[in-house]
Amino acid sequence: MKKQYRIKNIDFRLIFYVVLLTVIGILVIGSARESVQNKQILGLAGGLVVMVVVTLIDYSYLIRFRWIFYILNIGLLLLVYFIGDDAGGATRWIEIAGIRFQPTELAKIVLILFFAGFFARFQEKVSDFKILATAVILAAIPIFGILKQPDLSSSIVTILIFLAMVFVAGVSYKIVAGALAVFLPVFAIGFWMILQPDQNILHGYQVNRILAWLHPEDYPDLAYQQMNSIMAIGSGQLWGKGLNNNLVASVKNGNFISAPQTDFIFAVSGEELGFVGCAIIIILLFLIALECIILGRRAKDLSGKLICTGMAALIGFQSFVNLGVATGLIPNTGVTLPFVSYGLSSLLSLFIGIGMVLNVGLQPKKYG
Repeated sequence: MKKQYRIKNIDFRLIFYVVLLTVIGILVIGSARESVQNKQILGLAGGLVVMVVVTLIDYSYLIRFRWIFYILNIGLLLLVYFIGDDAGGATRWIEIAGIRFQPTELAKIVLILFFAGFFARFQEKVSDFKILATAVILAAIPIFGILKQPDLSSSIVTILIFLAMVFVAGVSYKIVAGALAVFLPVFAIGFWMILQPDQNILHGYQVNRILAWLHPEDYPDLAYQQMNSIMAIGSGQLWGKGLNNNLVASVKNGNFISAPQTDFIFAVSGEELGFVGCAIIIILLFLIALECIILGRRAKDLSGKLICTGMAALIGFQSFVNLGVATGLIPNTGVTLPFVSYGLSSLLSLFIGIGMVLNVGLQPKKYG
């Protein structure tokens, strides 16, 4: 399970980027909602401990238990329907032994580990129809569980993670081209159908969010959240208004943004840290994803490469969705900003994933 590792192979850059970004997140969270700041600090401490432990465990050993993790993951997602807590019209949290957490966040990490092992086992047959169909079905089961909570944004992010891993696993370019040829027109038709009256593809509130994004002037009650977010980011200008400020002319202080410590943490960052602060956050997210890719290129085998690919995709795609919502690039949908938003489930799950990536880095492929 454990091996003798060399300190020189530890990616201290990745650790530095992750810790720095999390500390920035803690500072912004404290300004957005001081009452939860201490919990996020505990999350960082616990995350570092978990990361160190996972870093010392051979990822190949963890992959051996992928089916157990997969089944437990499905069980937790099912458990949400029976003992889940409702919040904001969605049932995504469960509480066990006094610990409240969101299974969806852990599910992303489990699926990365599971498919790293799955595609590594069938790496010579990745383009085989039966193998691809099996992979799609195995991915669809937990994704469907996430979608029914309902959590469309996390479902989309999970799908993108899966697709990135399929691509890196070596699927034929002909299959990729064929899939795109089918997906693009289907997506266009589906989007058109969603906008039609009496459609039953999406929930009513999801359609309204899309319409509010397209025509904010016609849906002021629904579009105000994103409009206020954009206003807050722009009002910070170059250096921002400062953390924990008491300015009356503040979107945050006026409570014009709901969930400022989670989904719209970037709006608070823009208002209080300005363009410079926002740029630092985006650059750190980019560097973390890039470092995962670099470690993946040095991985000794395909499973290690896929773990790094999955984490890079998770951080990259989820960051894009969160930033896209905060800046009005995409419709309003709830998803946290990795390492920055408040949420112990998200933070601890991400640190587990980073621990697996660091372990991949501790076992680089040998040349010569």
